[in-house]
Amino acid sequence: MLGNPSSPRSPGLRTVAVSAAVALACTLSACSKSESDSDATGSAGSGSPAAAAPSAPAASTATTQPSQTGTGCALSATGYPKVDLKTAKVGFSQSEKEGNPFRIAETKSIRDEAARLGIPKGNLLTTNAQSDLNKQISDIKSLLSQGVQLLIVAPLNSDGLQPALDAAKAKKVPVVTIDRQVTSKPCTDYLTFIGSNFVSQGQRAADAMIKETGGKGKVAILLGASGNNVTTDRTKGFKDQLAAKGPGLKIVAEQTGDFERSKGQSVMEQLIQSHPDITAVYAENDEMGVGAVNALRSAGKTPGKDVKIVSVDGTRNAVQLLADGKYNGVIESNPRFGPLAFKTLQQFESGTAIPPSIVITDDAYDPSNAKQKINNAY
Repeated sequence: MLGNPSSPRSPGLRTVAVSAAVALACTLSACSKSESDSDATGSAGSGSPAAAAPSAPAASTATTQPSQTGTGCALSATGYPKVDLKTAKVGFSQSEKEGNPFRIAETKSIRDEAARLGIPKGNLLTTNAQSDLNKQISDIKSLLSQGVQLLIVAPLNSDGLQPALDAAKAKKVPVVTIDRQVTSKPCTDYLTFIGSNFVSQGQRAADAMIKETGGKGKVAILLGASGNNVTTDRTKGFKDQLAAKGPGLKIVAEQTGDFERSKGQSVMEQLIQSHPDITAVYAENDEMGVGAVNALRSAGKTPGKDVKIVSVDGTRNAVQLLADGKYNGVIESNPRFGPLAFKTLQQFESGTAIPPSIVITDDAYDPSNAKQKINNAY
């Protein structure tokens, strides 16, 4: 057992605080973009290059929200061996291919923080599940067989990782999960979850949509991948907030784009045909939103004007479109978990009780600040 057996299950996000030292995690430089721009981004970039934007602070790492502290897991209660982070073997299991900005920035943040802490390069072992749950389970077991003593995992789905978590528990290896929350039991099956309040992200996207549309119109939702709490919570937050604050906005279609740009584009092309009167799009990540921009342009519509677009992530591609007037709002989902993940492991090893969930603070971009804040995007 990993810690306090009485710790409650955490199927939804709960806002809890880690110590002030975590909240003051260091600031990293903005992650460099390493994917090819789409047609939309290429056009946007040529119209208003990022270099011309006013200077902005360097992009910050994920930091925690001020909140109540929950019951936590302490090393002394687990029976796990104490590990020196600087000499330990650390494993990082990435869930999806690093072909989108969020995953690129997330992996880079883990690598950068390991280097900053002086962890030998050969002691950070990384894998990528390529969006295959069975491969992620196999990847984690492989990391364990290679002797990792600490694990950071970006789960592909909320369900299904239990065999891998059981394997880590059997070897007394603490697991910090980031970005997506698993339905297993914190403080027993894994140490803690670090990530955003996805319901709040959906609510904030709805608020941005209401502001940009005047609270009236016909909305299509590009849903994220099924099987994880990110999609479920972002959808719930958005719908609940529209019902409460924007009843004049009617959801006329919702279809999954699997968090992918190409699928977001193809789904949007279909929706334009089946619902030509759509006036707004809520994309549950920026990649699908950029795909929607491409589809709208191909259909002769003007994104940002004929059809309002709001999405979640904070990628440079989407924020650039926003700065250029071809997009209407971006709610940040900060992927720079490295400093906070390693700090949490350090605190656990030093005897600090770690709460079951650590909820981070996310920024937002709108037409009034996109040019100023574009250097914060990833």
